[in-house]
Formats: sequence, C-alpha cells, structure tokens
Amino acid sequence: MEAGANSVVDKIVGNVEQVIVGKRAEVELAVVALLCQGHLLIEDVPGVGKTTLAKSIARSVGCSFRRLQFTPDLLPSDVTGVSVFNQKTADFEFRPGPIFAQIVLVDEINRATPKTQSSLLEAMEERQVTIDGELHTLPRPFLVLATQNPIEYEGTFPLPEAQLDRFLMRLNLGYPSLTDEVTILDRQQHVHPIESLQEVVAVEDLLKMNESVKAIHVDALVKQYIVAIADATRHHEGVYLGASPRGSLALFRTSQALALLRGRDFVLPDDIKFLAPYALAHRIIVSPTARVKDITADKIVMDVLEQVPVPGARAGRWIGSANS
Repeated sequence: MEAGANSVVDKIVGNVEQVIVGKRAEVELAVVALLCQGHLLIEDVPGVGKTTLAKSIARSVGCSFRRLQFTPDLLPSDVTGVSVFNQKTADFEFRPGPIFAQIVLVDEINRATPKTQSSLLEAMEERQVTIDGELHTLPRPFLVLATQNPIEYEGTFPLPEAQLDRFLMRLNLGYPSLTDEVTILDRQQHVHPIESLQEVVAVEDLLKMNESVKAIHVDALVKQYIVAIADATRHHEGVYLGASPRGSLALFRTSQALALLRGRDFVLPDDIKFLAPYALAHRIIVSPTARVKDITADKIVMDVLEQVPVPGARAGRWIGSANS
C-alpha cells in the first residue's frame, strides 16, 4: 500500500466532516464509494444533509461538478445533451448536458419520470452516452451521487431494479444526536460551512487512489465468503429477487477500499460483514409475503450474515492484524 494513501483519505474525510457533523461512519462509506469510482445513493428523510454530503464530497476533490435537480417535467435531453442545427455551418452540433461532468449530483432522483431516469443507465454502467446514434465518452472519473426521499411518495417514481443495481452503495444518514445538532446550529449561525470548503485532493491523486484500491489483497477464502453471501440472498425464503453478480463485485471492491481507508493492505471478513447491508440490501426485492410480515431487505442481509459461515484465518495473514 502506498505510504501517502492514508493521508489522502484522511484529508477527504476530515474536510467533509467540517460540514457533516457526527456522521463519521457515513462519511467514510461515502469516501469508500469515491475511492471505488462507484455511484452512491443517499436515501433518507428531508433535512438530514443528503445533498450537503454529496456537495461536500464533490468540493473536496478536484473534479468538475454539476448538479441536476430531477423534476417530473425534466427531459432525457436535459440530462445528456442535445444536437442543435447550426445555420452558419449547415450542420448539427452537439451541446453536452450536465451528465458530462466528473461528479454529478442528482438531487431527488425519484422525482423524474422513468424515461428520464433511464437516461442515466448507460452513463452509470458504461461511462458513455449515445445521442442520435453517436457515442460520447464521459470524463474519468465519473460518479453519480444521487439523493432520494423514501417517505414522500406523491409525485415520485420508484427507481427500477436495473437503476438501483447500478449504485455501488446505498446510505442512510439518520438524525444527528442532540449535541451534534447544537454544533450544527453553532456552525451555521453566520454562514454555511460548505461555502468555505476547499479542494483538498487533486483529480490525479484520486485516480491514483483508485489504483491503490485495486492492489489491496483479497484472500481466496474471503472471495468465496463474498459469493456465498450474495448467493444466500438468492435462496432466502423472504426474497423475490436476490443480489446480482454486480452485487458481489460491489462488495468485493468496497471491501478493498475500506481496508485501504483503515490502513491495511488486505481485506478481513469483518469488512465484508460491515459493508454487506450497504452494498447488497438495495439490490434485493423482498417477496410480497415477507413484506406483509414487515421483513425488509436489510433484515434479510443480516439474516444471511448470521447463516453464512465466516472463513477461518490463514496462518500469518489475519492473526495479529485483525485489530489493525
């Protein structure tokens, strides 16, 4: 592992924590998604800092940034761009949309129609968009940070399974503690701290970090553990549709990033257990029978983690390093 990897991660986490108070674990998970160059869905009730977290991450790195406010009247061309006829040249010229940024904040993604939501599918999976039969490559890195409110259903369109599956992780922020909420009031008394938030990591460093993540060692037993967990979600009695192989890949990659964040050059089974609810729960469709019994996807993932045996340590690899 590169010597400067930890300092770069700490810079990002520390910078975001100037704005997001008392949510260290959630901030670290968001940075994990950033290190993996994976898309992040932040889902929670209004007013807990979903958009602020996304903007703080974007401002902390030296990437181009655009914000999209999804509404029912938004068109796919408002996202991807449009070809306009130029009378001077007597030809069509392409005008790129907001999707052609390295970090795209999609606020209230479930308020747009399915047609507009689908304009993100190709971009999120293949880092490209096809407009009028012409292929346009998106910049690197490319990340979608999306927010949605799961409580208010009026005027919203639930994300289809294909869309949800393209998000590396789903986070919930939750309410702050009473002490943290007082700190938020103090910090925002005169000006919002995000206004003075500075870039702390250049885009070149971010790309190097992505390569560092890929170099983190994942033992064959841990890989089998990841696949066993994903497979168990497909056979759980409360599941209509389990996690896809993309879910296994998400759990694999995020565990590497978490190990890097925690200063290790190898992944522990505990990393997998910690990340599984964030990387897999949003990919699971609960059966109607289980839904009636108030069984959620998160409960199913926790049930699976209790059922799937944890692999034993290899001599000299995990023993003595488990607390690092």
